[in-house]
Amino acid sequence: MLVGQKGIGFTYVGGPTALMEISGVRFLTDPTFDPAGSEYKTKSYTLRKTIGPRMSLGSLGKIDVVLLSHDHHFDNLDNAGRAFLPEAGVVLTTRDGAERLGGNARPLTEWESFDVKRPDGGTIRVTATPARHGPPEGDRGPVIGFIIHTPDPSEGVAYISGDTVWYEGVAEVARRFPVGMAVLFMGAARVEEVGPAHLTFTVEEGVEAARAFHQASIVPLHYEGWKHFSESRAEIDTAFSAAGLKDRLIWPSPWPYATLKI
Repeated sequence: MLVGQKGIGFTYVGGPTALMEISGVRFLTDPTFDPAGSEYKTKSYTLRKTIGPRMSLGSLGKIDVVLLSHDHHFDNLDNAGRAFLPEAGVVLTTRDGAERLGGNARPLTEWESFDVKRPDGGTIRVTATPARHGPPEGDRGPVIGFIIHTPDPSEGVAYISGDTVWYEGVAEVARRFPVGMAVLFMGAARVEEVGPAHLTFTVEEGVEAARAFHQASIVPLHYEGWKHFSESRAEIDTAFSAAGLKDRLIWPSPWPYATLKI
């Protein structure tokens, strides 16, 4: 089974980065390991990191699969994270990202799957899901999310949203898969230089997603650690409490990892 009785080993590293262990396979989401205070200047804006990683690259151990929602924003792949990618077994990312990264990067388009071998000889399937990184007219994509499941999705399904807002593509994920754990990139990211629109889930959209993924525990990720987040953990807590969904909200712990059941 995908999770069985022991659940998913889930370590919160910081920002969009989490270490997940499922049936002996170790996944890492959007690697960011630069220290707090790092700045990333582009032609139109500067991103500023405010919180460093809660564990070091040296303490990670073997990573079988990196789930990289996109490679072109520093808050999802910073300098140390980029340098680490060749050490992983495989990097699953967008088609554009795989072309830029080369090496062990493998492209996935929406609804395309990649099978990962488990130590027991079985497989875990990773399926790319739609994501829209902002409003239609200001999408900062391309970006993908991920479903992690076995060929028989009734055995347990985990969803990692990547940087996306709530829209029809995410609703379709909820219709297609019986998700038991939804990792939502929240924080309502806003970069003033590119406009006022939010680029990741707002608290209202997180609540909407929780209602759509009605069987799922909700694990917020990517809501702190960078200056451009406009909503905090406290605001997420308040919104879920007001919606009567606080009991489904799980805040992941830093090292040593918590075991989350789905």
